[in-house]
Amino acid sequence: MNDFPCIITLTTDFGTSDAYVGTMKGVILGINPNVRVVDLTHAVPPQDIHEAAFTIYSAYRYFPKGTIHTVVVDPGVGSDRQAIVCEIDGAFFVCPDNGVLGYLLQAIDGSVEHRMKAVAIQNPGYHLPEVSNTFHGRDIFAPVAAHLSRGVPLASIGPRVENLVQLPIPIPEVSGNTITGQIVKIDRFGNAITNISETVLAGEVSGYEINVQGVRLTHINRAYAESAVGEPLAIIGSFGVLEIAVNGGSAESRLGLKWGDVVEIQRFD
Repeated sequence: MNDFPCIITLTTDFGTSDAYVGTMKGVILGINPNVRVVDLTHAVPPQDIHEAAFTIYSAYRYFPKGTIHTVVVDPGVGSDRQAIVCEIDGAFFVCPDNGVLGYLLQAIDGSVEHRMKAVAIQNPGYHLPEVSNTFHGRDIFAPVAAHLSRGVPLASIGPRVENLVQLPIPIPEVSGNTITGQIVKIDRFGNAITNISETVLAGEVSGYEINVQGVRLTHINRAYAESAVGEPLAIIGSFGVLEIAVNGGSAESRLGLKWGDVVEIQRFD
């Protein structure tokens, strides 16, 4: 065990108007009253595995090693889909094996500096005594996370799993001077977050023509305020990827942007 209380994060599509999240916390604290529980978000759109996968990938690296991330966006609850615990670089993920780790798995694929180990959650000794067909967040994922926080080894949870379910995660295509990506998330402010990283753009802020849904931008802002209020702009956001935004407004509503829209960039040498 560590000298400090372990951290368990919760990411769900449960919202906060019902007792689901609070019940999961009650289960966790009943097993380990010293653990710290952090709500990452409970506002993932219902059954949106892609959104959950992007969310946990974007956030996990900012937590201390040893943090246990419990991700319950689980449209297949009660079916034969596996429940798993996955360890990557000292972080633990307790979740359904439905692609919710898709961005993470894509990022570490073929990378020797990352080490991944996954087990199926099969030992009923770490479940609640009665397991419902509709609330595995309470009956399986929360108690498993809590037992892990008390030092239970992965090998006690279940057998090793080698092949995890992978989502078809969109990656940008580069052909000559053209970069083609897409919008992969609309945040609360209506900013359209793309899959085009700052690395792909080589850190330059000019020498581009960015086109999305009929909007043409020729500069990447360093701050929203570099554009007039109400004007569309491109910026490298906090996730290190290109975002399309409107200063003081919503790119989603003002420009009609949505998940999956193509973003095409022409580079000028």
